[in-house]
Amino acid sequence: MTRFVDKITFFDRRASPMAEAEDVARDGLLIHYGSPAGASPPGNVAGGSVTLGQLFKRVGDAHSGGGGGEEGGEVGSVSRLRHVIEVDPFEEYQLGSPPPPPFVLAFTDLTYSVKRRERMSMLRRNRLALDPPETAAERGRTKTLLNSISGEAREGEIFAVLGASGSGKSTLIDALANRIARESLQGSVTLNGEKLEGRLLKVISAYVMQDDLLYPMLTVEETLMFSAEFRLPRSLSASKKKSRVQALIDQLGLRAAAKTIIGDEIHRGVSGGERRRVSIGIDIIHDPILLFLDEPTSGLDSTSAFMVVKVLQRIAHSGSIVIMSVHQPSYRILRLLDRLLILSRGQTVYSGAPDGLHSFFADFGHSIPDGENPTEFALDLIRELEGTPTGATALVQFNKSRAAAQPAASKPAALSLKDAISVSISRGKLVSGATEGATSSSSSVQKHANPFWIEMGVLTKRSWTNTKRMPELFAIRLAAILLTGFILATIFWRLDNSPKGVQERLGFFAIAMSTMFYSCADALPVFLQERSIFMRETAYNAYRRSSYVLSNAIVGFPPLVLLSVAFALTTYFAVGLAGGMQGFVFFVLIVLAAFWSGSGFVTFLSGVVTHILLGYTVVVALLAYFLLFSGFFINRDRIHDYWLWFHYMSLVKYPYEAVMQNEFDDPHKCFVRGVQMFDNTPLAALPEVAKLTVLRSMGQSLGVNLTGSSCITTGTGILQQQSITQLSKWDCLWITIAWGFLFRFLFYISLLLGSRNKRR
Repeated sequence: MTRFVDKITFFDRRASPMAEAEDVARDGLLIHYGSPAGASPPGNVAGGSVTLGQLFKRVGDAHSGGGGGEEGGEVGSVSRLRHVIEVDPFEEYQLGSPPPPPFVLAFTDLTYSVKRRERMSMLRRNRLALDPPETAAERGRTKTLLNSISGEAREGEIFAVLGASGSGKSTLIDALANRIARESLQGSVTLNGEKLEGRLLKVISAYVMQDDLLYPMLTVEETLMFSAEFRLPRSLSASKKKSRVQALIDQLGLRAAAKTIIGDEIHRGVSGGERRRVSIGIDIIHDPILLFLDEPTSGLDSTSAFMVVKVLQRIAHSGSIVIMSVHQPSYRILRLLDRLLILSRGQTVYSGAPDGLHSFFADFGHSIPDGENPTEFALDLIRELEGTPTGATALVQFNKSRAAAQPAASKPAALSLKDAISVSISRGKLVSGATEGATSSSSSVQKHANPFWIEMGVLTKRSWTNTKRMPELFAIRLAAILLTGFILATIFWRLDNSPKGVQERLGFFAIAMSTMFYSCADALPVFLQERSIFMRETAYNAYRRSSYVLSNAIVGFPPLVLLSVAFALTTYFAVGLAGGMQGFVFFVLIVLAAFWSGSGFVTFLSGVVTHILLGYTVVVALLAYFLLFSGFFINRDRIHDYWLWFHYMSLVKYPYEAVMQNEFDDPHKCFVRGVQMFDNTPLAALPEVAKLTVLRSMGQSLGVNLTGSSCITTGTGILQQQSITQLSKWDCLWITIAWGFLFRFLFYISLLLGSRNKRR
């Protein structure tokens, strides 16, 4: 039989630039039209064609440097690892016929509507005169965002969706990328005539959001390397992952900025165009077949925007389908686009090549002036039509009639999805889809490229690298804790064992423990700032949510230890608390436990509340309630039954009771002696002699000898007066620690339920 690669020579020019940069031949992957004489194709069973699961296994074995070499006589005989994949459907392929396109993404009659809230009559009356009038559908209970949109995107081309704001560009991109719930979207989206399963689509595609969601203190090279650690399987060696990153840096034109941090409003970093290219790079590290981009040129100057689209053109020519939305491309960018789809309020007003715009609008009766950007003219005309009562209906109908009048061009049938993926694997794509021992298309794609412990390690390293380059954040938090400790130490300096000293100790403990929780509020914006990055990365299974939660806890724990020790050293000995070194060690532990549970509580709220100002309001209010029901202001036995549950839910209760027992749990230590019992009462104004007389009279009535030095109240008596008798200090410590774990588990649940990446 003749070699398949000899017959379909056009695949050679689509070799991945990743492979060229790595200077390897994809580990000798060859595709043959049939099996060589005397050889059995690898993965064939009784002469049957190779399954998609086996194709995925080939690339995993090839990149790991083993496996598959024993299958088939010729494969095991060559010196360099070589895989021969039989593709039976091409046996009748003739050399003179046009080559079939490897990948064709087709979408037909896509329709998507959402329920809209009724506007208040006052708002309806105050509409601006320049606003386009509402259509009947818009005045109804639903709004149609996509209305029977059809089209086709092919490998090697850039498919651009144009339109004014609100035309449905981003909605169409989301529909094609499976980011709209299936029950809400009507119509069909197929790849090579087959519907894509969600898991497979996540492996072979990438989605670049409009905003640049990057860690500011990581360099360009580090950002791409961490993405490679997430998206590429562990079967690839560290050197190969690094070589892919270096190849991608060259492909994106980022070599000069490779060692520069991304930067933010405070830290100077790369330019806007470079940042956008990095955003693209982190999603194409695995060389995806489908690349979706939501307005990648938004906010960039004309030169940076052109460079970004030029990069996308190279990606398309490497064997990918690039689908992007763009608001208003420049003339230079327009020349890089292969297919256009112009929308107006969710309807197609033009579909075709950019060169066809002149004839299209000329036939419509609005010729494009010489020298004017065709897309600018088109969008201006559409905006004018949308301001009329009928909207762009005439243009939509003209596009339909023109499309119906044109004869259907004969198109070569696309390869089957399995065969097209086999070709893609031979070019080194779909690295993140490699599995071990899968046998079908549904089970051949792993949900995640790496096990959770590798994900957790990479997440921890990335977060720690980003955090340690902003030491001022921890320095400010440490300074706040030291300042608070200094103020408390000077106010409660060397408390005595008098009744006043007891009251002052109670106040110190209440303020100190509540301070631990309030100081944890700075953890609130951490996830709120990372939420978009987390949503983007988990949308295509870069890592598990559980890995993120564990990494978040690991990275945040060491600073809590330092803060706990700093606060304890500042206050414990200065206030004169009891217990010696054992008491000090326990004080450090309970302060650390309070920090742990407080940070867990705030982290959980950051997963529930999406707005930072609202989050701070909720944190402050709830912590105030926790302090109110902690037992400091009102004892447990004085709280009404219908509020008692809140007492046990109070996070401040357990560390407060723990430090109280650490201080007062001593039946031999006296805190009220003799006449001190009259302190804080009206009898405190009596002369000392009168107090002793009253004391002797009380002793005679009780049958005991009461003198000025008699112990009236011990430490355990203080605990009984405060109703702190149910739990030991170690019980309170373990409960406080358990609260921290519980809130982190709830944070994980909130991520599962609240981080959906699909529209409804």
